[in-house]
Amino acid sequence: MLTPLTRRARAELGITTAEYAVGTAAGAGLAGLLYKMLTGGFGDRLLKLLYDHVLGLLGIG
Repeated sequence: MLTPLTRRARAELGITTAEYAVGTAAGAGLAGLLYKMLTGGFGDRLLKLLYDHVLGLLGIG
């Protein structure tokens, strides 16, 4: 005989897989967005700004 806890655990078996699928899709979408941003003109300006800022903090630039 199944207890209520066992029934609930059995009913939620697919939830973990669905959560991983949503997390993976969100991560892939974010990676694609970052790739597009950083490979365009915006990414070049951002990286140069960060590089210059770090050099300024170190007293080199």
